[in-house]
Amino acid sequence: MLKKVLLLLITSALSLAASAQTTSWPSPSKPITFINPFPPGGAVDAFGRPLAKQLSTQLNDSIVVDNRGGAGGTVGAAAAAKMAPDGYTWLLGAVHHSIAPSMYVNLPYDITKDFEPIAIIGSVPHVIVVNPTKFPKNDLKSIMEEIRKNPGKYNYASTGNGTSQHLAGELFKMQNKLFITHIPYRGTGPALQDLVAGQVDMMFDTLAGAAPFIKSGQLIAVAVASNKRSEAFPNVPTAQELGISGFIVSSWYAMWAIKGTPKDIVEKMSNEVQIALASPEIKERWAGMGASVPKMTRPELTAYINQEIVRWSEVVKKSGAKLD
Repeated sequence: MLKKVLLLLITSALSLAASAQTTSWPSPSKPITFINPFPPGGAVDAFGRPLAKQLSTQLNDSIVVDNRGGAGGTVGAAAAAKMAPDGYTWLLGAVHHSIAPSMYVNLPYDITKDFEPIAIIGSVPHVIVVNPTKFPKNDLKSIMEEIRKNPGKYNYASTGNGTSQHLAGELFKMQNKLFITHIPYRGTGPALQDLVAGQVDMMFDTLAGAAPFIKSGQLIAVAVASNKRSEAFPNVPTAQELGISGFIVSSWYAMWAIKGTPKDIVEKMSNEVQIALASPEIKERWAGMGASVPKMTRPELTAYINQEIVRWSEVVKKSGAKLD
């Protein structure tokens, strides 16, 4: 009888200790780390760092953004997958992580099995932009007619093979049976610089990346790849309005927990992220980038990411897109 009582007391104590350990998260003595698997200054930083700052205030704990760029976001994601699932390490990522499974052979992680989606933290539609000197008429239908008359004459820039900008271009080509040569660059900056300079003809960039050049008149936006017009550029029609159905592409940015992170910590962080995204500071900043935050539950987000993986794998397969 005494052994049973002692066993019960020990079990209760262990249970209370485990509960206390979980519910005490976060600890002021231990910083939270957001692993950003892309180089500093990119789009994930543009969303992740303001979010980290807002969450740090809400949680009263320091949050460090650790940039671990390489191989299209796969190096940092692989590192994050090996971290302890204790709620002190989280992965920031993007649409590229739904493209990577079909572009990279033998990935050392599985985005659907090693991580648990927390939230989409921002979504920016892609926009078709052209150099104003490259086409006789700068409206989408005239541009498409010109490309059809001159197959192989025109090209489009991307931020690199396997990026959303690359595959958006391939999707557009397939849907409309067009021949446009792909010119990959190493990043948004070099691609846009050459597009403005007239070294390339067009680009399927994110609205956030192209916005300054559209506003300055250096580039012309001919269509937005979304189901509604952007509030930041209400005069730019959607591709669907112009008769191009199905061309809907966005670069979305998300946050994942490492698989096995305690459920109450996942719930806590998920709630805090939603509060942060609804804050006036974040909403104003996102609006300036032409970004929105889709309303999704965590199960809906999981389903959405799985759909994106299938969608982009089909584009990769049909287009024959390959890495350098």
